[in-house]
Amino acid sequence: MIKWVNKRTSKIQINIIMNSVFSFFIAIILSQGAQYSVYLINRDWSNMMGHLTIPIFTGFFVLTFFVLTQRIVADLITLERGLQIIATGDLDYRVSLHRKDELGRVALNINLMAERLQQQMNKEREAEKSKMEWITGISHDLRTPLTSIIGYIELLRNNLFQSKDEYKRFLQNTYNKAVHLKSMLDDLFEYTRLSSNETSLELKHVDVNKLLEQLLFEFEPIAHENTISIVKKIESSPLFTFVDSEKIARAIDNLLMNALKYSSKPGTVSINLNSNESNIMITIENKGKPLTLEQEMKLFDRFYKVDHARSTEGIQTGAGLGLSIARNIIELHGGSLKLHHHDGNFEFCLTLPLILESKPLASKNMLWKTPL
Repeated sequence: MIKWVNKRTSKIQINIIMNSVFSFFIAIILSQGAQYSVYLINRDWSNMMGHLTIPIFTGFFVLTFFVLTQRIVADLITLERGLQIIATGDLDYRVSLHRKDELGRVALNINLMAERLQQQMNKEREAEKSKMEWITGISHDLRTPLTSIIGYIELLRNNLFQSKDEYKRFLQNTYNKAVHLKSMLDDLFEYTRLSSNETSLELKHVDVNKLLEQLLFEFEPIAHENTISIVKKIESSPLFTFVDSEKIARAIDNLLMNALKYSSKPGTVSINLNSNESNIMITIENKGKPLTLEQEMKLFDRFYKVDHARSTEGIQTGAGLGLSIARNIIELHGGSLKLHHHDGNFEFCLTLPLILESKPLASKNMLWKTPL
């Protein structure tokens, strides 16, 4: 490695040495030629020229060396000017220098530096834009149910109801909107917690089979109310692994509710659970309105919601964080969450590592906590 670096760094040195050697020999030739020319013109002057040999040689050497190194000096000026332009903030500027020595590599590195700075600034702008969209999304999604709650409370305060039944209906609607608002705040809090670099997982030895059966037991009545039938294909034997049961339950519940909201009615949601030597796989399938490629690519983005027309009447839409939260939870466990979509057929594939050791290794982005 050292020899290769020395070889690279010697090119411009060799160039300067060669120019010096050429200048030396050219100066000798020119000075000797000048002396001989003077000798032919006037022999008396030739004796005087002998005393001026060194100054004449030096003058020819400096002049020749200046001419031969003029390109290097010009390229150095080009580099200096390019750095000044980039330093003023013009990151679109690129140094045009076609050399294969160190100066050429310096120009290349300057251009790479400008390009990376430009990319970094673009990322910062995108992050700022995303932050503003994030704040806008929060404000809009929280304002909608809050406005409804205020409206119903005003009706109740002013006794603007016709009967006791209408009073109960207003009260129930207010409660539903408040619960919906709390749900969105919980999603927001969970998302910000999962997005931090110090999310802790309370890992326990959990039977994923039993956990999924419990979630489906709670989910089936809601599905039947919305004319959705449940088809289960779950392994009968226990599937134990180390997971944070509350967070995994949250992720699976988000996927089930997403399938419920966007399934065709009446319809079917299929849940499969199987495993191999290293992973546990859960798939949730449903049929609904097809997505465009752009919609599919954005489906796991925070605050992204497909057209509300696809959602079921009576099921309130969330803040657009459900799938994003689910993916974050699964990835914190070292697993993956992917969508396979074709012509309205949706298949969410959740994969978790099958961990048998009592002390799993910690990931760099989270804190692991295992019960003693």
